[in-house]
Parts: sequence; structure tokens; C-alpha cells
Amino acid sequence: MRVEVHSLGCRLNLAESEQLRGLLADADDLVVINSCAVTAEAVRQTRQAIRKARRARPDARLLVTGCAAEVERAQIAAMPEVDGLIANAAKLDPRAWNLPASTPAPRLRGYTRAFVQVQNGCDHACTFCVIPQGRGPSRSRPIADVLADVAMHADAGVGEVVLTGVDLTSWGPDLSGSPRLGDLCEAILLQFGSLSRLRLSSVDGAEVDGALLALLGTEKRMMPHLHLSLQSGDNMILKRMKRRHTRGDAIALVERLRAARPELSVGADLIAGFPTETDAMHASSLSIIEALHIVHGHVFPYSSRPGTPAARMPQVAADVARTRASALRQAVAAQRDHWLKSLIGADLSVLVERGGTGHSPEFAPVRLPANTARGTVVSVTPARVVEGMLE
Repeated sequence: MRVEVHSLGCRLNLAESEQLRGLLADADDLVVINSCAVTAEAVRQTRQAIRKARRARPDARLLVTGCAAEVERAQIAAMPEVDGLIANAAKLDPRAWNLPASTPAPRLRGYTRAFVQVQNGCDHACTFCVIPQGRGPSRSRPIADVLADVAMHADAGVGEVVLTGVDLTSWGPDLSGSPRLGDLCEAILLQFGSLSRLRLSSVDGAEVDGALLALLGTEKRMMPHLHLSLQSGDNMILKRMKRRHTRGDAIALVERLRAARPELSVGADLIAGFPTETDAMHASSLSIIEALHIVHGHVFPYSSRPGTPAARMPQVAADVARTRASALRQAVAAQRDHWLKSLIGADLSVLVERGGTGHSPEFAPVRLPANTARGTVVSVTPARVVEGMLE
């Protein structure tokens, strides 16, 4: 019987799930849920995925790993559908799955974009976040290990590599010589001259180093796409979240990069209805969407997580948080629509993905003829925007 791996949550989980599919390729009748616990909704979706998987595969062995298996360990283990839990920190260790320690983790073929994990865990203490409980302290993968992963993906013919981690821009200080993320990117681009696209997942603007800034500003193989772990556009809320940047810091960073690469697109994580947030503070978050021209938004209402300092702060009513989240999403949608229309008539280099779609370097979605060869990079001049996609 086949192995299924269901991934919820972040891009790091996607990268790990890809490795798990290779690691467990020869297992018998197994379903793995790689869970998420970033919000209460993520935990609800994890439980829903577990129940759905059990209904679909009643006789399979069902194991749960990921952050929810750590943060909500007792509750997940108590579900009658679950046969066992795999510790998040051990999920890529063959021994955790009763496999020989030397078992290789072959990569899947036939994909166009590869997520490469370079870092795990987090040393920060944002007042709303449980992820350090689920992932542990920050650990960086050595450059040689990352290069070996990129080499395997390059051999598989991927068109783009995305570097990912829990706190991606904290990569390096725990390694010999204390390199920074910019050094890692330089090493990848130097060793793999044929790699045409290197992209970053979510970054913390407070940790962006000089070498990385220079690459983002001048290196054409570094994709002009910056997704900020912003969380709020209000300085008081940022302080209460225990973030390490201000509104002005975020604006200055984007202005500096756009001065070098005007085509840069910006995404952001934003939380609506954080404890103590007033209407005026919410207005600050709304206004930063326009100030930064945020066109890729990951917006969600604040979710109280057990054991976090924010859970003890004065809470905003859930319906208010949902209404504010909706307003933030609408503001991002307006910026996105304007941005997509601005790309009509532009010459775009598009990496062809499955289903006759692809993305430009700025991560603009493009619809292509269905017979366009997957994995190739094609030149496209879009004529219109239809249902949120250029074509």
C-alpha cells in the first residue's frame, strides 16, 4: 500500500514533507500528517486532516509529526484516529521511523521549484508565538550540507530553489566562522552557475545582513521578491509583540531595495486584532500595506496560544479581529490588483509549473498554454489579468 504525507502550515513543513516522502517510500500502508500549530485554526485543520485521512485509509498506520505534535502533544495523541507521534526534531531521522540510520532520503523527480531547509528553530521570544515550543532553538545547517541538497535538486532539473527555515535570516551565527545568510546565498550562486533562480521564503528584516542586501539589490539570479515577517504596521503593537523592528525600519529596508531593483515585490505576514490593538493601531497596519505596496499577504486574525505572554494581555474581541483581518486582506488585494495590471505588456520570464501556470521572478502568477513544457523558463508578455492571474 502507498505512503501518503499530508503537509500543513509553512514552507519549511513542505520541504520536510518532500524529504519524508523519499525517506518513507518503501514503507507499507502508512499515512503521515506533518502538522502545524501556529494558530488555533491551524490545530483545528490538523485535527480535520487526521480525521479525513483516517476515513480515507481506515486500515493504514497513521502517524503525526510537526509542531502540533509537540505543542498539543497530549490532545493529538488522545485522538482515536492516531496510532502514534513522531517528535518534530526527529522527523527526518530514519531511526524515528524504525529504518536503518544509513537509509538515504531520495528526492522526488518531476517538480520545478525545490524548497531547501537551511535552518530550524527560533531563539526569539515573540509574545504571540508557540513555534519555539514546537521547533526548539535555532540550528543552522552547515554550508556543505545545504550545497549537497541543492546539488541533488539541480541534478533533478529544478528551475528554482527556495531557501526556507523557521527563522531563515538567523542562519549562520551558530556555525564556525559565524557566516550570515548572504554568505550562504553567495556560495550557492557561485557553485551552481546554471541555477537561474534563487528565492527566499519569509525573512526577518531586522536580521538582513549586508551581503544579502547587496545580492537582493544587484544579483539577477536572486529573485526580486521579499516576504517580510512584519506582523504589524504599528510601533506600539510591534513592541508588545516583542518584535525587533519598527514600522520605519521596514519602510527603510524596502525603499533601499526598491531603489536598486524597482521591480521588487513585497509580501508580508500580518496579524489582525493583537491584544490591546485599538482602531488607530489597526489603521497603522492598514496604511503600511500601501506604504510598502504589499502584494503578497499572509493575513490572519490573532489566535491566543496557550503559555504565551500575549495570551495574558487584554484580548480584542474575536469578531473585531476577524473584521480587521478582512480589511487587511482587502487592502492587500487592492495593491495586488494594481500590481498585476502594471505588469500588462511587460516582458516576463516565467518558470512553467504544473497545470499550465507559472510565476515570474516577482512571483506574479501567469496562466500559460496547457501544452507549455513544464520546468522550462519562457518569455511572456501578458495582455490582461483574469481571475487574479496574468495571461
